[in-house]
Amino acid sequence: MTWFLGLGIAGVVLLALSVVLDGLLEGFFDGLFDGMFDGLLSLPVISGFISMLGFSGAIVLGTTGLGTLGAVAVGVPAGAAAGWAAYRLSRALIDDSSGAAPSGADLIGVAGSVVTAIPAGGYGEVLVRLAGQPVKFAARSESPVARGTEIWVDRTLSHTAVSVRPVDH
Repeated sequence: MTWFLGLGIAGVVLLALSVVLDGLLEGFFDGLFDGMFDGLLSLPVISGFISMLGFSGAIVLGTTGLGTLGAVAVGVPAGAAAGWAAYRLSRALIDDSSGAAPSGADLIGVAGSVVTAIPAGGYGEVLVRLAGQPVKFAARSESPVARGTEIWVDRTLSHTAVSVRPVDH
């Protein structure tokens, strides 16, 4: 039972190291297998397999009379299931696109206010709310716009500048 508990603890320690060292050990395994398994041999997967093999093997040894072979027979599939679950969870997190950064197209039609007056044909500054956060952009307008005026964003000029027009009331 000590060997199985040791495997379980080693898996947990390996998982903790992979979180703390954040990719350092992962890069080592990538260099060894050169992307051959596409995440199937990532540290969370390996540590999930080792931990579940060890802990389920210890449980089988402690609660049944199946012996070491029975503990391994139960532990390997349980470890494989835990490794597969870790793989699927990590793929879901990596492939999640809900946290994508807003693009320039997301600014069109957004309301805001002028914080630095915009001269005709020149640049000023506007404050808009993007994804719930206040963001300041350089702004350009065809006509002069006074400080404090409410505006709409017409189009993006660059990743730091927008074209605006005053809101008609």
